Formats: sequence, structure tokens, C-alpha cells
Amino acid sequence: MFERDTVVSAALCLSLFLFASCARTVQPVGRAGWDKIEFDLGQLDDDGLCGPAEGKVSLAYEFAIPNTGAARAQVAAIDPTVQFMPSSAGRIGARKDQCLCIGETHQADYRKTLQALATLPFIDRIIQCHFE
Repeated sequence: MFERDTVVSAALCLSLFLFASCARTVQPVGRAGWDKIEFDLGQLDDDGLCGPAEGKVSLAYEFAIPNTGAARAQVAAIDPTVQFMPSSAGRIGARKDQCLCIGETHQADYRKTLQALATLPFIDRIIQCHFE
């Protein structure tokens, strides 16, 4: 009887461990979506500019969205700098059913804008745009 109880207890503990390890972790509200932004925001100042004081420039970023009017409207409402380029893939690799989007960091509250974009479920990644 002792061995059976031990096996049952071990199986229960293992099940609880596996269940707990599969549980989704909840990100704090302030960190939601930041992992989708794949460039260094630390290089930017409060105005969204980077570089030496006498030659600061804005940073362009790109991402892909579904090529629908609804998705474009959502993005445009968040980021007024975004340009929509439905026939281009960009470095992000937008597919035929997606629209390439390019935005700029030189705007008011650019960090809030990027976070709002990153929390949209249809945006997978936001990368720096190099215009290559």
C-alpha cells in the first residue's frame, strides 16, 4: 500500500508541476508588447531622435499588418506617421495578404505609440527600417 501511495503522490506532484509550467505568465501592463520591438529604444532621446547633438535623426521602423481597411484604420489611429505600402515586403517580409507599414520615432510620445502598436494582436514584430 505504501508504494501505491508514493506513486500516486509522485504522479500528482508531477501533474501539478507540469500544469503550473504550462500556465501563461501575465505581463505587467506597462511591459505588454515590448518584446515585439526588436530595436534598441535606449539610443533615442525624449524627442525620438538619435545620434550626435549636431546631427540627430529620427529612426524609422517597420512592421506588417493584414492588408485590410480595418487594420489600416486601427494603425493610423495610433500612429499618424505610418505610411502604408501594400505592394512591398520590406525587411520584415510582409506577405501578399499583408501591408508593409513604416513609421518614424520623431513624434510626440513615440514610446506610447510603439507600445500601442506592439499590443495589436496582428502585429508580430517591429524592426528598424534601413531603407535598403
